[in-house]
Amino acid sequence: MANVEIYTTIMCGFCTAAKRLLDSKGIEFIEKDVSSDQEARVQMIDRSGGRRSVPQIFINGEHIGGCDDLYALEQEGKLDLKLSIN
Repeated sequence: MANVEIYTTIMCGFCTAAKRLLDSKGIEFIEKDVSSDQEARVQMIDRSGGRRSVPQIFINGEHIGGCDDLYALEQEGKLDLKLSIN
């Protein structure tokens, strides 16, 4: 299985939607809440090439983007391959 990390904040509908998609596929992920963790927020911004919005999603260290990007991969049939789901 892939190593999935997702940077989130409290009360973020897009974060919830992204986590719901991953949960529906049985994917475990590491969630990093940047609501009050400034160090994690700086790390997220650095890793994502300057993006400040949440969620920011990484699969095996590759920056996927946000919720819309995750769902786009799903629509294109590419998400399962990235997650190594057969």
